[in-house]
Order: sequence, then structure tokens, then C-alpha cells
Amino acid sequence: MQLGRVIGTVVATRKSESLVGSKLLITQPIDIDSKPSGKPIIAVDTVGAGIGEIVFYATGTASRNAADKKNAAIDAAIVGIVDNMDVYKELIDE
Repeated sequence: MQLGRVIGTVVATRKSESLVGSKLLITQPIDIDSKPSGKPIIAVDTVGAGIGEIVFYATGTASRNAADKKNAAIDAAIVGIVDNMDVYKELIDE
């Protein structure tokens, strides 16, 4: 799983049938300091996340399982909303 921040939404009236009913959110991957890390992705929301929230998301097969759509064209799914993070930076090897 990876950390990200929800930065937008995607509305698509025409899409694969397997995505009908799925909420799509633009998610910016972030590092442990909450700084952007990499390009934004579009993720299926499985937990009711909102704009500005820090979330964790799964990719690949795990994302399809989380969305309960095993045959859908899903590369990423938001699986949790972060309430708090405690990072002990002295334990991080750099």
C-alpha cells in the first residue's frame, strides 16, 4: 500500500461497464513527509474519501479485490483514510 492525498475527482459518463457506480478520485502519491512523490493517479474510492484527505491505496490485483470487482479495469483503489501518522524519523535509514 502507498500513501496519497486526494486532489480531485473524475467524472466520466462513458466508461467501461465494470466501472459503473465507482467513484473515481485523483490521488497524488506522497512521501513520509506528505510531500508529492510521483505523478497523480486515478483511483477507485472504496471508503468514501474526500478532497484533501490523506489516504492509503492499493495497486494491481489488490485494488480490484478491494473494490470487489475482480474483472474490472482498475489499477488503484483507495482502501483507507488516514486519521493520524506518527513517524519516528530517527528509525529511518537514509
